[in-house]
Amino acid sequence: MIQFKLEGEFIPLIQLLKATGLVGSGGDAQTVVTEGLVKYNGEVDYRKRLKVRVGDIITFAEHKIEII
Repeated sequence: MIQFKLEGEFIPLIQLLKATGLVGSGGDAQTVVTEGLVKYNGEVDYRKRLKVRVGDIITFAEHKIEII
């Protein structure tokens, strides 16, 4: 599991995927989100501008990201 320390109130999902190195670009991040490959707190979520906050869990491929 990847633990990501949030610096502000939230981080957009696409930026989180880039910041953790799970995708190479913003375009790649948008693609995996729109294809339903990302789960937000256990549910598939298609919102590219989703605001991820402390306590959320993002799952992509075999990776889990915990926001702390």
